Amino acid sequence: MNLSPRGKGRPEALAEKVYQALKQDLFDFRLMPGDRFSEKEIADRLEVSRTPVRQALFWLEREGYVEVWFRSGWQVKPFDFAYFEELYDFRTVVECEAVRRLCALESTRCMTILAPLKAFWIEAPRQENGKAVSAEDEVFHMALVAAAGNQEMARIHAELTEKIRIIRRLDFTREDRIEATCREHAQILQAIFQQQTEEAQRILTDHIAVSKAEVRKITLHMLQQARLQPIE
Repeated sequence: MNLSPRGKGRPEALAEKVYQALKQDLFDFRLMPGDRFSEKEIADRLEVSRTPVRQALFWLEREGYVEVWFRSGWQVKPFDFAYFEELYDFRTVVECEAVRRLCALESTRCMTILAPLKAFWIEAPRQENGKAVSAEDEVFHMALVAAAGNQEMARIHAELTEKIRIIRRLDFTREDRIEATCREHAQILQAIFQQQTEEAQRILTDHIAVSKAEVRKITLHMLQQARLQPIE
């Protein structure tokens, strides 16, 4: 996999390409939790020098995906489900507060702010493509928090979204979960538009809790299946 002609190019641009390639490897479980590897192994596989590889790995380390082992290379961080569940719980708190603020807005203003979400989740035909729904799901939840008007809350929520993306996207690999997401998003919006704060928070809390439980089951299955794949 050559990321640039003859492995050369602007260092920052190459590091970004290596970063994206490695992140996709993590998301697709080609690099498994607990796997150890060297910078040279990555550089040889991607046909680049070790400098952009090292820079990309430091970015991934800062985001919590990998860790460096002194004198013995790098390791993909083992899955810590307790950590991910804490992130999901924190996400629930932030989003419920956002819903409370949205329900307190003047009705017409709330409808205007959330009009793009209404157009996609209520008015448009249901999406069936898992990858598309996964992307729009992130947009939905981030837009709810951003619409509440607290920039710091939105920033923290965006960081949460990034941290759980590696497993959250797996919730859209099954048709029943795609259908449930579309239905529940519409219900959350309808409750907000009717200023039913407790009902909107209840649906949202259940929506996130079920997603968290399903993602855990799917992740465990995916990890097991990936371990059974032959090494190429």
